[in-house]
Amino acid sequence: MFNEIDIAKEEEFNPFQKIGKQWFLVSAGSEEKFNTMTASWGFMGVIWNKNTAVTVLRPQRCTKTFVDNEEYFSISFLPEEYRENLRWCGSNSGNDIPDKIAQSGLTPAFIDDVPTFEEAETVLICRKLFVQQIKPENFVDAGVCAASYPNADYHYAYVGEIVKAYKSYDYSF
Repeated sequence: MFNEIDIAKEEEFNPFQKIGKQWFLVSAGSEEKFNTMTASWGFMGVIWNKNTAVTVLRPQRCTKTFVDNEEYFSISFLPEEYRENLRWCGSNSGNDIPDKIAQSGLTPAFIDDVPTFEEAETVLICRKLFVQQIKPENFVDAGVCAASYPNADYHYAYVGEIVKAYKSYDYSF
C-alpha cells in the first residue's frame, strides 16, 4: 500500500500547503491501543543535522499521552476527500470517545509498528528528539500569545526526526 520515498528530494512537497491548508493526523501508540488527532500547526526543516518535523500538542489532548509514551509517532497527510474525517478527528477526543479510531471512518494501518491510516497519501515516521512546552514569557509578540492561548493551555512542541517517509501507491504529490 505504501512505497518508501526520500522526502528531502520530493520537490512537490510543500509544507505550507500540506500543514496549514491540507492538515494532518498525528498518531502514536501500539496495535493494541493508539490515538490520533488532527493538526494544522507545525513545520518541517533541518535542525541538529537531521530532517525534522515539528508538531504541537495541547496538554489536554489524549494523543499527547500516546506521543509522550512512545519513541515514534506518525504524521499522515490525507487527500481532500477525507476533510470531514480530519475535521471529526480534530473535534473529538479519545478522552471522551473510547473507540475514537473506529468512529473516525478511517482504516488503521501500521508501518514499522507505528500507527497511520490506509487512506493517507503521505506518511512521515518520526522519532522523538525533543519536547518542550511553549511558555508565555518566551513570546516576543505578546499579542500572538494572547490570541493563541486564551485558556493558557500552552502547546508542547515535539521535534521528530523524519526517519522514513512513505507515499501511497494510489496518490502522488
